[in-house]
Amino acid sequence: MLHLIPTPIGNLEDITLRALRLLKEVDLILAEDTRTSKKLLDHYEITTPLRAYHAHNEHNITENLVEQLKGGARMALISDAGMPGISDPGFLLTRSCVQEGVKVECLPGATAFVPALVASGIPCDKFHFEGFLPHKKGRQTRLSYLAELPVTFVLYESPYRLVKCLEQLAAHCGADRLACVARELTKMHEEVRTASLEELIAYYGQQAKVKGEIVVVVSGQPA
Repeated sequence: MLHLIPTPIGNLEDITLRALRLLKEVDLILAEDTRTSKKLLDHYEITTPLRAYHAHNEHNITENLVEQLKGGARMALISDAGMPGISDPGFLLTRSCVQEGVKVECLPGATAFVPALVASGIPCDKFHFEGFLPHKKGRQTRLSYLAELPVTFVLYESPYRLVKCLEQLAAHCGADRLACVARELTKMHEEVRTASLEELIAYYGQQAKVKGEIVVVVSGQPA
């Protein structure tokens, strides 16, 4: 069986009792970055063997992992933070398991875009999750598409490209469009700032250095 286990996005207390139990019980933990995951496992005194599973090796080792799972092995798949498969490795292995009849169990838990969306104060009854935009090719096309959506949309962005992203959003959506930047969620310096794109550009444009994982929430096109 394959267990998909979300890990804390910041605060190490944001993990379920069930997740901790399974991480101790499985035969192997597949981790996006074993060095990052070891900090979490050491914190909870979990000694289960670790193996790297990430974008650079998943195409080469997935078939072998599925064969082990078909043979009765139990594995847990975790990413550096949040839910595996959401803008992180996990889909390829999950799909292969489903296709080969290997049971897949996904635990509920931490993921960055949900608390950012809910805490923004921007309508969240309906929304579009975009994840990371293309860096170059296709980026303007996606921005044009998103700007026309009548519902809230959610992006992930690097702190190094945040201001540029906000400027591009303002160019496509209008500078007065309501948006939110959420960063360092669940950590000591958590910040959730909701304002117009113009105001967000002014605020983050004067910051010497923006840190942390970034979620950008943008309100839909007004009717």
